[in-house]
Amino acid sequence: MLEASHLYVSLHGQPILKDITAHVAPGEVMAVLGPNGAGKSTLLKILCGDSTPTSGTVQMGGRALSCWDRKASAQVRAILPQQSNLNFPFSVLDVVLMGRSPHQRGCDSATDYAIAYAALRESGVDHLASRLYTTLSGGEKQRVHLSRVLAQIWEAPKGKSRYLLLDEPTSNLDLAFQHYTLAIAQRFSKQNVAVLVVLHDLNLAAQYADRILVLNAGQRVALGPPSQVLQEDLIQTVYGISISVIPHPDMSCPLVIYSTKRRK
Repeated sequence: MLEASHLYVSLHGQPILKDITAHVAPGEVMAVLGPNGAGKSTLLKILCGDSTPTSGTVQMGGRALSCWDRKASAQVRAILPQQSNLNFPFSVLDVVLMGRSPHQRGCDSATDYAIAYAALRESGVDHLASRLYTTLSGGEKQRVHLSRVLAQIWEAPKGKSRYLLLDEPTSNLDLAFQHYTLAIAQRFSKQNVAVLVVLHDLNLAAQYADRILVLNAGQRVALGPPSQVLQEDLIQTVYGISISVIPHPDMSCPLVIYSTKRRK
């Protein structure tokens, strides 16, 4: 389990996160929602170990995050940032093989290559394996990096859970691949992987998340299943827009319908 307890973060005396407690367990997808400036990226940075909270704790697998060796942590936890800056003309396959580095003791092995190709197939970009990464479109690059992080935690050390953290993974993708990507995350969660994904699209969260954490102004305002969290009053208060929530006609989840009329 990846667990944050009573996180506070302040910057130049200004509170960014205020007493955030939440966890994501292996076997589930938890989506983090909230308007711009709500604290989503700050929370993710702390869960990744890239930032330290002013107070509070983060534990992964029952151990404080600060106690994890960097290599051991990278073997069980993979992070897909919003943007991955890579300007060298590596092949797509070489980029994905980078995800295997925490598991290597030398050169790439046959197992590393097999996992890299499997991750490329999972993300639907195996046909790009020999292409130069720099020649790809933005959406293709995003899917290659998804392959890289999947390859990183494709197999975990015996007896340990795995963790997949995704920061707006659908931002550069067309509609079909938005669903394709989150379906991959959902399938991975069923393999004893804890998946945390930052999203802006409420309906994607409704369809693919087991639980939703909503942040606003650095505070936790809701945490629970989509049917409990995606309520009209809460969404209108947090986002300041008029919406309706109805049962999805084809799925057992809520459907959020937006209005262009701003809430007074």
